[in-house]
Amino acid sequence: MDITFKKKKLDLEGELKIKSSDVNNNDEEFQPEIESCVFKQKFITISPECIRCNLCVEECPVEAISPSESTKSPKILENCVKCEICAETCPVKSVKVIESISSIDKDVKYHIKDLKIPHRKLRMKEIKIDKDKCNICNTCFKFCPTNAITVGEDDKAEIDESLCIGCGACVNVCPEEAITLERDLGPVIKTKELIIDQEACVQCQVCEENCPIEAIKLEEDKVVLNEDKCILCDVCSNKCPVGAIKLERLTHES
Repeated sequence: MDITFKKKKLDLEGELKIKSSDVNNNDEEFQPEIESCVFKQKFITISPECIRCNLCVEECPVEAISPSESTKSPKILENCVKCEICAETCPVKSVKVIESISSIDKDVKYHIKDLKIPHRKLRMKEIKIDKDKCNICNTCFKFCPTNAITVGEDDKAEIDESLCIGCGACVNVCPEEAITLERDLGPVIKTKELIIDQEACVQCQVCEENCPIEAIKLEEDKVVLNEDKCILCDVCSNKCPVGAIKLERLTHES
């Protein structure tokens, strides 16, 4: 998705004048004047294609995703820090990272696009079905993204291991807990870089106080980042009052 909407600046000012008049008893003297500006936001959402594997829930470093069930999809919660690890982890690309840029100059422009997020390695190592527990409810069959699950001659679920990707959807939705899985999940892929301007830093400690995983600290008047711990979220860069911390997306990933 890559969509751009445009609106005339005069039309927006007219709408603001009408709304202001409604509040201020039709004050016709009010003349809104909108200055040029740019607003940039990022949203993370989960599409209906979700297979209920709960991998995003398990890998979220700040517990910002509510768990899914066969009758309920997961949801992004308000404490999301937009690190994008969920999008990298989703095996079927149902977690979307959407960037929105609104700009006002001569015209008002809205630009919305899906960011291209790389996917971590995911492989099935071993998967088993306890046929004594299986009651052929077909829930696992419904959510398997590769059609690796069928009903065998013994009227029990069977898994074609050559088709299984190790997502774990069947494990999560099975009401009898009849399926066990061992998988190989690769490391998080670095798609962004945190740049710290030590000269611009005013040692206010806002970054340290707001970091959700305590990966950044102020030591001897310098900002020290634990790169192994940092999840490259948007928090410190957005909170820094002097713009000394910037999060830049690596161009070859986006």
